[in-house]
Amino acid sequence: MGKNRNLQEAKSLKNDEFYTQLKDIENELRHYRHHFKDKVVYCNCDDPKVSNFFKYFALNFQQLGLKKLISSCYRNMDEDLFSEGDSEKAIWLEYEGELNENMPDDSKVKVHEFKGDGDFRSEESIKLLEEADIVVTNPPFSLFREYIAQLMAYDKQFLVLGNYNAVTYKEIFPLIKDNKLWLGYHSGGLMFRVPSDAPDKSSTLYGEDGNKYQKFGNITWYTNLPIAKRYENLILYKKYEGHNYPKFDNYDVVEVSKVKDIPLGFDGVMGVPITFLDRYNPDQFEIVGISKTWATDFEVTKTKVYKNARQHYQDGRTIAGGKINDGAVLVYENIPDKGIYYTADETDGYLKQVYARIFIKKKG
Repeated sequence: MGKNRNLQEAKSLKNDEFYTQLKDIENELRHYRHHFKDKVVYCNCDDPKVSNFFKYFALNFQQLGLKKLISSCYRNMDEDLFSEGDSEKAIWLEYEGELNENMPDDSKVKVHEFKGDGDFRSEESIKLLEEADIVVTNPPFSLFREYIAQLMAYDKQFLVLGNYNAVTYKEIFPLIKDNKLWLGYHSGGLMFRVPSDAPDKSSTLYGEDGNKYQKFGNITWYTNLPIAKRYENLILYKKYEGHNYPKFDNYDVVEVSKVKDIPLGFDGVMGVPITFLDRYNPDQFEIVGISKTWATDFEVTKTKVYKNARQHYQDGRTIAGGKINDGAVLVYENIPDKGIYYTADETDGYLKQVYARIFIKKKG
């Protein structure tokens, strides 16, 4: 059982080999330059031989005023699992800077071999983590919860990439609510270089450099470094009139389907899309909950749980089962000409679950 679990985990890690493009790193990191003076930076999920994170910090070592740069990555040690040379020794690189603007040559970079596989959870990697001041990397998305938990446990500053939907994880959302973690400057689609044997998908393409790339459409930067963007006020202009903002059926919360529609003159709790976090200013708003079944210890909790519920769509499709209990629900009028009638828990009309909502209220 243990060996099989290790095999599956190794496959997951290999499938998480998404190499970030240098232009995307530069686009985000230009906002953080003042944070790196006299700091040790650790890129602990980056193959030192191909990592653009290592390249960025090596090229900008003097301009940033870095103290030291360390880069390492996972390397599977079982030669029977994969066929692309994964059985070679895992290594980590250490660079302390030279007074030039070119990439350091091999003689300027100290190369060290791990005894193990270089996994970020290994004792060897943790020893390097303890030395670091700031961690900057693209960690395995499949291990994102565990990765962030480790950074928090060792009280490290960080700037890392992750799936935007991770904001709804029960391990991540409380950190956002408590202002221990927030989003960086850029979110959206990013093109990553992937291994040549990665499965082809609709977004796969080959670059002029001959490498294979794949687009991921819902990516963001997560950080706990202070940034100016975080304290920019969201300008509100829409007037609250009650009838133009429906309430959820299972939460005592007003629905706001678009961030730009957050109203003036309303001091109650609002349910907003998760993209609100791109504009979240903790001096302007307070986060009080989220519409997930695990969220039972926040200010806003469910007022109703449906039994044998069925979610209805205007095109006649339905979804049965308990799925509707994991989210905020709106009630729409019955549609006789399409045969959509439904009554549940003394609620007339058909039920429709919206995507995850973050519950907020204004401060002041």
